[in-house]
Amino acid sequence: MSLQVQPRVSLKPFNSFGVDVEAQLFAEAHSDTDARDALAYADTHAVPLLVIGGGSNLLLTADIQALVLRMATRGIRVLSDDGSQVVIEAEAGEPWHPFVQHTLAAGLSGLENLSLIPGTVGAAPMQNIGAYGVEIKDVFAGLTALDRQTGELRDFTLQECNFAYRDSVFKQQPGRWLILRVRFTLSRAAHLHLEYGPVRQRLSEQGIDQPTPTDVSQAICSIRSEKLPDPAVLGNAGSFFKNPLVPASLVAQLKVEYPDLVAYAQADGQMKLAAGWLIEKAGWKGFRDADAGVHKLQALVLVNYGGATGLQLLELAQRIQQDISQRFGVELEMEPNRY
Repeated sequence: MSLQVQPRVSLKPFNSFGVDVEAQLFAEAHSDTDARDALAYADTHAVPLLVIGGGSNLLLTADIQALVLRMATRGIRVLSDDGSQVVIEAEAGEPWHPFVQHTLAAGLSGLENLSLIPGTVGAAPMQNIGAYGVEIKDVFAGLTALDRQTGELRDFTLQECNFAYRDSVFKQQPGRWLILRVRFTLSRAAHLHLEYGPVRQRLSEQGIDQPTPTDVSQAICSIRSEKLPDPAVLGNAGSFFKNPLVPASLVAQLKVEYPDLVAYAQADGQMKLAAGWLIEKAGWKGFRDADAGVHKLQALVLVNYGGATGLQLLELAQRIQQDISQRFGVELEMEPNRY
């Protein structure tokens, strides 16, 4: 067996919050065989298996009594190219942002709005990552996953993934599927999504009237860098809460007291509220309790100033949830997976 299993490994380097908890067992998968070996090892030794990617969507609140498998498979390949559309496949362990930059350098459009999102390719479909008007589902061409119950490989179509806002069948069935590689349909002709004001405004400030996909990517990287702290400098998991979906009637009620409420109409008649606006309006922006805090520039981001535990971050998140519920009658849902 090529899989190297290590006992009692700190997960501090493997989660973007920088929380120092210990894995009972730890291994990295560099191939499909490693992934299968990890399944077999966990089964033989009667220990749970926890699969992680870049660790950017984790809140670790205690030592992990399991075999923690970090997906470290690498590889990018073009599967088809008809001159206008290209299907490109990437292994689960490929870091997401470098993969986006790879596609842009190859003259391909479609992923530019998802620039600078932390994590790995394999983790991206789990919660249907999205930003600035684009989600994974918009460019998704399929993926291959290992069924942890049967050990069989299965290819998923767009419909079978059951993508929704920050959701998918892989999130709905935790522990069932181990994503091995993901495929995307990208275009040689630019079909840019500039609906979100900050992107168009930033391009305008730069004097760019006819942006390329690379221009859009660079503008988004600039915006995100200003709003979101670098996890290597300040521990965080990006946006901590989902933007809540609420009835239009509630939005109408809230606008009476809060005329500047930020809300976006959805196709199903609901309204999507800006969670960051709610949290900032409630006075949490810049709040700090010991080493757990809310970022001073972006209320949607919880941060670890160095020594915060996962439980301290969770407690702060729950205090915010309770306050927002009482003030606005809105329930906030955490984005990171909690262990």
